[in-house]
Amino acid sequence: MANRKRNIQMKFWVTEEEKRLIDEKMSQLPTKRYGAYLRKMAIDGYIIQVDTTDIREMTKALGSIGRNINQIAKRVNAGGPAYQADMEEIRERLEQIWQLQRRILLSQR
Repeated sequence: MANRKRNIQMKFWVTEEEKRLIDEKMSQLPTKRYGAYLRKMAIDGYIIQVDTTDIREMTKALGSIGRNINQIAKRVNAGGPAYQADMEEIRERLEQIWQLQRRILLSQR
């Protein structure tokens, strides 16, 4: 044991669900040894970190537009007038959404 190439042992605990996921991913590769698979993933695997700031902004803008449209629809359905200012706000918010969407798509290139 003194002449082992890998002489440091690492241990960690997983849940049953995590073990099932590891087994499922490991079955896609030709290896059947946990040590080889986990070592390869720890060294060569990668983590994807996605910045969703723009998407959250767009979701917030969509929610705002949805609330405005609901308010206008309630007023119109109750026999009230649709105000030009309401329509203009919806157009402005829609333009914000298009700008955010363009920015998101351009950042993905």
